[in-house]
Amino acid sequence: MEKVYTGKTKDVYKLNEEEYLLKFKDDVTGNDGVFDPGANSVGLTMEGAGHQAVAMTKFFYEKLNDKGLTTHFISADLDKNEAIVKKAEVFGQGVEVIVRYYAVGSFIRRYGKYIESGTKIDPYVEITLKDDEREDPLITKDALVLLGIMTEEEYEELKDLALNIGEIVREELGKKDLDLYDIKFEFGRIEDGKVALIDEISGGNMRAYKGDKYIEPLELEKIMLG
Repeated sequence: MEKVYTGKTKDVYKLNEEEYLLKFKDDVTGNDGVFDPGANSVGLTMEGAGHQAVAMTKFFYEKLNDKGLTTHFISADLDKNEAIVKKAEVFGQGVEVIVRYYAVGSFIRRYGKYIESGTKIDPYVEITLKDDEREDPLITKDALVLLGIMTEEEYEELKDLALNIGEIVREELGKKDLDLYDIKFEFGRIEDGKVALIDEISGGNMRAYKGDKYIEPLELEKIMLG
């Protein structure tokens, strides 16, 4: 296999012209040893995080595929912490799409003058550029179109898809009496230029609470899949 990308939480290998393999690691993003799904760097290593990530990814992607939502997911091997996915092209040099349900994290750091931390908000989509050097700047639809990163039509399709997928994740967590505060997705283009969900869906990409208690990623997997 040809290694094509070394990421913070997973490595990517080319299997053939149409399929790639994701190898999940035990690294998670954060700062100073504290987990943060929105951080730009690996903050800590959590034994079992790679298995948790691929198991959660398989669980959610199979539900999304069954519902006819466009994703790059084909299959996963939980014993090897690997997933096989369709070839996908990222937007620009990569974008991250955050769906928020509560005013927490970077949202409250930016807008705390106008809203109290922890306030429930209407589902809200924001897009940031994957750019560690510039600390993943927030970007507007107009700027995405202006810079040729995506078309206006792709933006609207991506936004709708993110909200629909986020709602499915939120419903599944709700079945376990968990509350989804925010979730980070990645999107790209697959065959025929379709906008599709790519990368993983795991505890390392979301904030979930039970009451006022934050649920760590590994604990989240046990609750969701146990």
